[in-house]
Amino acid sequence: MRAVVLLCLLHAASGMSAYNWEGPGRAAPDPLTKPVSACSVDKLSCECCTMVRETNRLQTYFDTTLTNLEKELDKANQGFKALQDRRVAFSVSLYTGDNFKCLGPFGVDTIVPYQHSFLNLGMAYNMASGIFSVTYSGVYSLAVTSFSDAGSPGNTLAVCTSLQVNGQIVAGSRELNRKDQEDSTTIAVALKLKAGDSVSVKLTKGCFLCDDSNHYNTFSAFLLYADA
Repeated sequence: MRAVVLLCLLHAASGMSAYNWEGPGRAAPDPLTKPVSACSVDKLSCECCTMVRETNRLQTYFDTTLTNLEKELDKANQGFKALQDRRVAFSVSLYTGDNFKCLGPFGVDTIVPYQHSFLNLGMAYNMASGIFSVTYSGVYSLAVTSFSDAGSPGNTLAVCTSLQVNGQIVAGSRELNRKDQEDSTTIAVALKLKAGDSVSVKLTKGCFLCDDSNHYNTFSAFLLYADA
């Protein structure tokens, strides 16, 4: 752009005479005559100035566009960081290993203390208490799989678990019979939860859960989307 301006100035300077309007070779303009457009006298200078104006206009446009794009990028980066900070997901099992092991039966309803963690992103699940503490309000996907083995045919099979929020049952599963030696149940729900809610799995009194090398009792949850 500087080169264009310089060319314009040089061209204008080259067309100037050392004399004023009353100097040799020039006649003073008639005050009654309508002024003549500079572009009609010197079209090259006019085109040069037009190029400068257009260049300035384009530079202003590009600068404004770049500023707006940088603002949008910054907003997107902030949104992405907020999503990363709000990641919540966990998956735990009652036991782990190849040994057959059971929990229960108990004389009272008992919160299931899952002891093995496959994933605990955000550390929202407490391994000691068996409680998932909701850190962000939003919609969560929750799943509970329960398995038990009566030990031998004819024994009572009792698989009875429930998903509860703040001590209130929101979903449950129950298998109580003498026909099956082993069986499993599944609870899968999507729930709107608030920050501070406590979510846990309850084992109904008189029921029991068993893990072996092929079956795990599991509790999993993840944040589908957080409230704004």
